[in-house]
This record gives sequence, structure tokens and C-alpha cells, in this order.
Amino acid sequence: MNQEKFQRLIDAYFSQEERRIVIPAGETILEQGADNDRLYYVCSGELEGFYQEEDSESQAMVFSASKGAFIGVHSFFSETLIASSTVISKTESELGWIDTKTTAVELERYGPLTAQFTPIIVNELSRRQRRAMQESIEKEKALQKLYSAEQMTTLGQLAAGIAHELNNAVGVLSSKTERLQSIILELLEEIHPEASSFVDQGLMNGQNISSSEVRTRGREIEERYGLERDLARELARAVPRGDLSTYWLRSPEQAIRYWHIGRDLHDMRLAARHSVGIVRSVKQLGRTDIDTDEILDVNDSINKALVLLQSDLRRVSVHLSPAAMPMVKASATELVQIWANVIKNASDAMEKTQTPEIEISTRVSDRFVLVTIANNGPEIDEVTRRKIFQPNFTTKKGGLSFGLGLGLAIVKRIITGYGGSIAVKSNQEKTIFRIKLPVEDGHGKA
Repeated sequence: MNQEKFQRLIDAYFSQEERRIVIPAGETILEQGADNDRLYYVCSGELEGFYQEEDSESQAMVFSASKGAFIGVHSFFSETLIASSTVISKTESELGWIDTKTTAVELERYGPLTAQFTPIIVNELSRRQRRAMQESIEKEKALQKLYSAEQMTTLGQLAAGIAHELNNAVGVLSSKTERLQSIILELLEEIHPEASSFVDQGLMNGQNISSSEVRTRGREIEERYGLERDLARELARAVPRGDLSTYWLRSPEQAIRYWHIGRDLHDMRLAARHSVGIVRSVKQLGRTDIDTDEILDVNDSINKALVLLQSDLRRVSVHLSPAAMPMVKASATELVQIWANVIKNASDAMEKTQTPEIEISTRVSDRFVLVTIANNGPEIDEVTRRKIFQPNFTTKKGGLSFGLGLGLAIVKRIITGYGGSIAVKSNQEKTIFRIKLPVEDGHGKA
């Protein structure tokens, strides 16, 4: 409302001494349901309004009023003359007032009383609407926090039971893998000593080359040694750099078979080790404290996740564009878990995509490590995007790819625990996950 018009109304109707009253703190000005034939203007002090529902013994505070506010607007101008709430002076307050007997000032120039106060009525209604809207938003936020806390508590209890059972299975897998590895190496040393070197190479290094690098290296081997494409690519996985020795070229098919044994044992051992950490992360689902005591290379953790997902990514073209990165303080298992969950979800989403591709890039910006994981699968609609990080939400309803709706909820919990963030953007061409993780002070370049 125009300040000049507002001041004119105050001067004309609420400045007279005979229409000024001082209310002590704690005194009731209006009583809900009682008669009220006055409109009050707060000159000073603070008052509070309370509403009590029928059959209720308690009152709820619905508004507060200080200097410049009006009280009794609804009952006065709607002509019901019945107070809709109880108003109590919180502090000593001075009020100006008019009543139903008050005559309009300068009637011919400004019109009747109702017309002169119309801007006041509109302004007051607008103020109350804004207040109601803000209260509604705050209430919704509080309910969402309560709902989320309840969900996380329930999931934490369920996860503890699941983790106990998984620990037993993972323990067996880990011990049997180590035993199997020892037996195979001992047997090979006895019956085929030369083969043990191929197994050792797979066992020590696994496959640490991406799909695009395999294709490039495979073409190089194919042209240089005159081998067929599939065999050249297998050799590229086993020997990603340098020349191929005569040991590999003498009987490459058999060498690859032995290398596969070592690689698979390497992956089983790695998967068992990470499974222990993943179970620990599931147990932490309902907790806010996360152990972060290792100094790590993010690029290395992404490569480990890709190794674990080899079987899921066989038909997917993966492009990794790593930048020179500073080290971060985190848990190796949890970082691998982050990338594995996001990449696995992308792979599952592209089940019907003709030429599925995943692009992973890393960079540093303003003391944060930024990891972008993009895929060319179908668009994620807006409703799903809003729910995608909520516990229990899943789009995998049937078949072998069913989900519990925990993966991305855990991912967000881990990232948030590090003081980072994750966001998703999707259109018909690409779906992009952007993850930010803080860089610890004092950690140099990798």
C-alpha cells in the first residue's frame, strides 16, 4: 500500500487521544467467538492471536502482530462482529481503534469508510495468506524430515539383520577364494610351470583397461602380429601395454585361458573384499557417521568399479576421461560403491538401447572433485527424478533386475556424509549424474 495513503488513514482515524488505549502484557483484547465491533491499529508493542478448535482443550498460535498491524479486520469489515480468534497482548501495547459508529473522514473526497480501508483489507489478507503459505511450507518440510528419519531408522534395523546374514556368505566366499587360488597355483607349478606366469599376471593385475582402450590396443595387436580381431582384443586385455613376448605368441589361445583363470580369481578376491565394505555401508544406512580414513585416487576407485561390473558392461561402450586429480580422504569401498551403483543403474536403464554408451569424466573445480557419469539411455521423467534418491523407491519391478530401492539412497547418504552432493539431469538424449566430493586441505596432486 502507498505509504502516503497509509499514513493519512492512521492520522485521520487512529491518532486521537480519546481513541488510544494501553494494554498491559497478558491481557486479552479479543475473545474467540465473542462480540467485537472495533478495528485496532497497533501503535506499539506485540500481540499474539490464538485459535481453538471445537472439542479441543488447547489453543494454537496463528499469528503475531506488532507496530503497523491491524487486529479485528475480519470481524469488523465482514460485519459479523464476531472475533475469529483470541488476541492477547504479549507485551505492554498501545492500540488505536475505530468502531462501527466511526464516521468517514472527508467522505466526499475519499468515499465511505469501507472504500477508504479497502487497501488495508487487501494488504492484511495478503499478509495472512503469505503467513499461511509459509507455515504450510514449514510444516511440509518438518513432515518430510520426520518421514525420512522414520524410514532411515526402519531401514537401519532391517539392514543390520541382512548384513549379518551376508557377512557369513561373504566370509565363506573370501576364504574359499584364497584357498582355491593357492591350490590352482600349486597344481600349475607341478604340471605346467610356464602357465603359472600367465595366471600370475591375471591374478596380480586383473583387467585394468577400459572398453575403448581394448578396441584401440586390439587393432594395434591385430595389425602388428596378424591375429584375428577377437583374439587380439583378448590379448589387449591381458597385456595392455608394450610388446607381446614369445610366451604369449607361442600359443596365444592357451595363454589367454590361463590369464582368464588369474583374472577371475583376482576379481573374486576383489569382489569379496569390497563386499565386506558394502555390507558395512548397508549397516550404516541409518547412521550419519562414516569412516573416512584413507587417502585415495578417485580415478583409481572408478577403474575398480568398472572391473567389478565387467559382466554388466559387456554390451556397453564405456569412455573414461580422467583428469589429473588431487587425493581425497575417503573409504575405498564406499567410493567404489558409489560409482558401481550409478554405473550399474545406467547399464540396466540401457537394456533396450541400440548402441548403449556410458561416458565418465573427472575434473577438479574450486576444492571439489567433480565426477560426471552420463549415458544415452531413455529419459528419466521429472516425477522419477524427484524420487530417485528416496529409500524404497525403485523402477526395477520384475525379472532378474528387480531392485529394493536402496542403492541410490545409500549412495546419497555416503556422498552427503562426505560433505558432497549428487544431482541428476535427464533429457531424451542423455541422463547425467554429477557427483561432487570435497578435496581435503593439504593433499597434493595424484
